[in-house]
Amino acid sequence: MLVPQKTLLKSHILSHYRFPMPLYLAKNRYAQRPWLLAIWTILVYAFLYLPIATLIFISFNDSAILSLPFKGFTFNWYEMTWGDRSLRLSLWNSLQVAAMATILATGFGLLAAFAIYRYQFWGKNSFRIALNLPILLPGVVTGVAMLAYFSSLGLELSLWTVILGHAIFGLPVALGPILTRLTQFPHSLEEAAYDLGAKPGQVFRGVIFPYIRSAIVSGSLLAFTLSFDEVIVTIFLTGRDNTLPMEIWGRLRTDITPEIAAVATLVLLASTGVVLLSQWVGGMRDEG
Repeated sequence: MLVPQKTLLKSHILSHYRFPMPLYLAKNRYAQRPWLLAIWTILVYAFLYLPIATLIFISFNDSAILSLPFKGFTFNWYEMTWGDRSLRLSLWNSLQVAAMATILATGFGLLAAFAIYRYQFWGKNSFRIALNLPILLPGVVTGVAMLAYFSSLGLELSLWTVILGHAIFGLPVALGPILTRLTQFPHSLEEAAYDLGAKPGQVFRGVIFPYIRSAIVSGSLLAFTLSFDEVIVTIFLTGRDNTLPMEIWGRLRTDITPEIAAVATLVLLASTGVVLLSQWVGGMRDEG
């Protein structure tokens, strides 16, 4: 049987040179060993979530110190948390700060999103990058910068400085979903509204806002979660009144008990619930 010359040449080249394995062969090779992927996935998730699971586990430990081994199951630490006046006050402060910061961040994020979406101006890309800098920079840098700025303005550190700092910090979080939703807005709807005689205010209320409403809610929920859990920026901007994360941080340096684990578990559950709600609302926008 005669072998074509091209086939002989190809065999000769392959016998003298080593070529990297084709991508589809590599995929098939790993596809034949799914247990490797399963083990790697388990290790990654264990690395991420095992410390959190340990924290929740310790919060039910009937022991006076924050450590293992497990000595018994109890709800006493959660009862102490509910009856702790300092924790209740700091929780109320955190809710106030997060609510006000969310309103400011969402409002300015909405205005910034419209400016980027609707208008063409010099330095537009730089403006967009600048809006994201507070969350891109390390928290220490952002906190020191805000502290220096507020001090130069003569503002006394209080919950109001914390609110302003959290609003700046949460602006890019609220901006993202709104701007993404605006870029998907069909111009034909707006043009049709104007053709029917609608004024700009009526177009926004009746056409644009219903389209981006879920994105506004999703961004505001993320901004609320970020503000409620923020510690690093708060350290530089807080005054005499503590937020809940600052109260926990202060107790970690003096009196470490499982009560701290109980508080952290409750904060974790609340934050997870808000994030899941945000994701659910964000999923609704794709359906609308």
